[in-house]
Amino acid sequence: MQNTQNHHRKERGQSLVEFTVAITFMLILLAGVIDLGRALFTYTALRDAAQEGAVYGSVYPTNCSQIEGRIRSTSNTPVDLQSDDIQVVIEVGGTNCSSAPASLACLGNEIKITVIYDDFVITMPFLGTILGTQTLHLRASVADTILSPSCN
Repeated sequence: MQNTQNHHRKERGQSLVEFTVAITFMLILLAGVIDLGRALFTYTALRDAAQEGAVYGSVYPTNCSQIEGRIRSTSNTPVDLQSDDIQVVIEVGGTNCSSAPASLACLGNEIKITVIYDDFVITMPFLGTILGTQTLHLRASVADTILSPSCN
C-alpha cells in the first residue's frame, strides 16, 4: 500500500513538471505571435500610408511636400507617421521627387512611394535573441501610374 501511494505522488510531481514546461513553451509562443502581429499591423499602416501618397501623387506628381504631408497625416496608430523615425521616399520616374525634372511627371510614368520604419521594437526578449536584434526594419513600397498632367 505504501509503495502505491509513493508511486502516485511521483506521478503527480511529474505531471506538474510537464505542465510547467508545456505552459512556458506555450506562453513564449504566444508572446512571439503577438509581436509578429504587431509588426504586421504596423506594416499594414505603412503600406496604407504609401498607397494614399501614391494615389495623391498620381494626380499631383510635382507636389512633393503635399504628397509627403498626405502620407504623414494618414495615421498615428500603431505608429506615428509624423515621427522623425519614419522616412518617406518619393520617386517620380525613378528619380527623387524633389530633383525630378517636370518632364518625368507626365501621364503614364511611374510614381513610387516608400515608407520606412527602421526602429520597430520587439517586446519579447526571446524573439530578439533568435533574430539577433530587438528591432525590425519595416519597409512598404507602392508604385502607381501618373494620371495627369499629359505632357507632349
